Amino acid sequence: MTTGYRSFYAIAALLVLSGCAQQSNPKIPALKSEVSQLNQRLQYLNDQVSALMQQNALNEQSTGGVYLYPAAQTGAPIETDIGKLQVSLGTVEAEANGSRAVLHIRTADSSTLTPFHAVVDWGQVDTTSGKPLTADTLSQPITVPASLLPKPEAAIELRLSGLAPEQVGFVRLHDFIRNTPETPAAPDAVKPLSR
Repeated sequence: MTTGYRSFYAIAALLVLSGCAQQSNPKIPALKSEVSQLNQRLQYLNDQVSALMQQNALNEQSTGGVYLYPAAQTGAPIETDIGKLQVSLGTVEAEANGSRAVLHIRTADSSTLTPFHAVVDWGQVDTTSGKPLTADTLSQPITVPASLLPKPEAAIELRLSGLAPEQVGFVRLHDFIRNTPETPAAPDAVKPLSR
């Protein structure tokens, strides 16, 4: 007897639910669109957090260089022979032969930046581990000459050839050397933007 009542209630509930499902509600497409946008935003934030965690983990292990993950959208400090610096990367944009971005370098205490040269590497990251794929890493020298100082910061436009913006997984700045007559910058080193 109890089984009969349960079956009756289950069938009645199914009929009511199917009737509700067949009614068209004008708000449903808008809600679906909103849910889709929220899912995209959540995925974007998850990607940003993952990139930031990987960037921080690499920088904790790194000596003599600093990693920047464009997806992290966050700068990083580095202790160098020319002092403590704060380094960040602007938005990576498309360019004819790959990508470009502006690298911002400034002193942590707002003192004058020492003339120096360094090397910038860039490349892709492993989609599973998030670690840099070093086999296809590309490099270019940069320099901040005394003629563009004294000031506490420099902005250097990087040409990240060979990779589309979505492929640039990391940028690494390393091998900081003070500019002296004994240690000149490479003749093809990229200089800061004039400001």
